[in-house]
Amino acid sequence: MSNSSPPRGWLTVAFAVGAAYFVVGWGVGTLAGGRTSRLTAWVICGVIFVAQIAYERTRLRSSSSTTSLHAACAAAVGGFLLAVAATINKSLHGGADARYLLAFVIWPLIVAVPAFPAALIVSAIIRPRAEG
Repeated sequence: MSNSSPPRGWLTVAFAVGAAYFVVGWGVGTLAGGRTSRLTAWVICGVIFVAQIAYERTRLRSSSSTTSLHAACAAAVGGFLLAVAATINKSLHGGADARYLLAFVIWPLIVAVPAFPAALIVSAIIRPRAEG
């Protein structure tokens, strides 16, 4: 059986990884700002993305499609948290309008949709070891 993990185990990982994406994205942007910091945040998030896929494939022995779905969910959590933070920030500095509510749906989709095929490619490269 390829998915021997508890059903909610992946969900905990997805929320933790999504929170890490948020901390990196918001923290690096807040502390440094500018083009270099965005690139730094992308690289760090890329490492986290590959680490999650490697964990799912090698430790949880999840299939490529399952792993990709979980990675996309983690990306969606990160996008949602960034949308929440942006809305709060805008509310504190001039008032958010109804367009900011769209961000709660659009930002998770913007990151989750491309994350799925990217994770499929990476998870096809990272394969679980054959049991001895």
